[in-house]
Amino acid sequence: MSKSSLQRLKIWNAYKAEYKTLLRLGLPVLVTQLGIIVVSFADTMMVGMYGTKELAAASFVNNFFMVAIVMLIGFASGVTPLVGALYSQKKDLEVGRTLRVTSHLNAAAGVVFTIIMGIAYFFLDRMGQPDELLYLIRPYYLIVLSSLVPMAIFNCFQQTANGTTDTAMPMWIMLGMNVFNICGNYLLIFGHLGLPELGLIGAGISTLLARIIGMVVIVTLVMIRRRYRSYRQGFLHQPALSGEHRKALKVSLPVMFQSGVECLLWSFGAVVCGWFGTLQLAGYQVVVTISQLGFMTYLSFGIATSIRVANYMGVRDYVAADRISSAGLHLNLVLCTIASCIFWLGSDHLMGLFTDDAEVIAVAATLIFPLILHQFGDAVQITYANAQRGTSRVTPLLWVSIISYLMVGIPLLLVLSITFDMQSVGVYYSFSGALFLAAILLYKAFKRTIRRASAAHPSR
Repeated sequence: MSKSSLQRLKIWNAYKAEYKTLLRLGLPVLVTQLGIIVVSFADTMMVGMYGTKELAAASFVNNFFMVAIVMLIGFASGVTPLVGALYSQKKDLEVGRTLRVTSHLNAAAGVVFTIIMGIAYFFLDRMGQPDELLYLIRPYYLIVLSSLVPMAIFNCFQQTANGTTDTAMPMWIMLGMNVFNICGNYLLIFGHLGLPELGLIGAGISTLLARIIGMVVIVTLVMIRRRYRSYRQGFLHQPALSGEHRKALKVSLPVMFQSGVECLLWSFGAVVCGWFGTLQLAGYQVVVTISQLGFMTYLSFGIATSIRVANYMGVRDYVAADRISSAGLHLNLVLCTIASCIFWLGSDHLMGLFTDDAEVIAVAATLIFPLILHQFGDAVQITYANAQRGTSRVTPLLWVSIISYLMVGIPLLLVLSITFDMQSVGVYYSFSGALFLAAILLYKAFKRTIRRASAAHPSR
């Protein structure tokens, strides 16, 4: 065998090992994310079957809260690189102490967002939504508001488990929450088994209870499972050291704001679609729900990539950190090709799951091609955003998001939807421009981070 053939075989074997690792870590996360998609599908389907107004109201509230929810997830994601680096160095007490610090910070973040979104409640009638929806929006809004704190605590413990490469335990908890939520929807939306018919309010109550139960279960399991015994000493009995809160905030805050800025574009898209009427808003909600099939799948292997990058950065193996990011990209590109085929070939069936309103389906059908267009940009930006998170050098995430989603995405959205009168179609095309720009910038940022880390601390 020639020297070049041996080199190619060596590279292939290295990548094959990375693919196996990513699949081992990513598949439980994928099952978790698919479970979230199933619940989102079920929520939208059941609410859509109950009524078009309820579907539109749920669309507004869910998309409006998306910014807060994604920012809380982003804030918790800052835990993963911190714990992942400590885990690879076998610093068990420090892992437990980090969980103690970050659980306090995440609970506080949940309270802060509850206050902020609570203030926004008093301005719902000034957001340009149809008057016919406000009586549905208000009570549903308050129920979702009540779920932010338990969700924030759950996120923190989930990310700690992920950082220690235990992606299976959160998967099973999330699946249980999903089953509970779907059953609750069935009982409370339509009033089965003698329970009251609550419509959209029933969907909100079911979601709230599922998030509370999920929080209680994951905290309990971390406290009693043998796998976490070595971390509990640090969690229960090690007070935070000077600077640990600041260190955690230094990682978590940029990730939080990056996530929020990115999500703001989609939430603003829902608000703008509401300006064009109930049908445009309902159609937008149907396609946003379908789009989660792609996004959550790419995110699963993005999270796995982040865990492995953090592990490699902890032992200063920067070549492997770079290689794992490429392996994650390869997997996500395959997945986004599959997702695009599903959207193209199965869009009629997917849309029919959520509503039988022909006018809503007609609006949603116009959004399928722009949905497919942005899949590849989304897959690349998710991979490298998570790879960058794994390095703990997260400041680039914030400026990339500001440029891509605020400075480019929102103006493009307004120009296409209003100036060119493309309405919801223009909203969706703006996402492609923002995502492809973010993908390019995040790729360059990650490569630059690896180069600088290698120069400062040569791999051993």
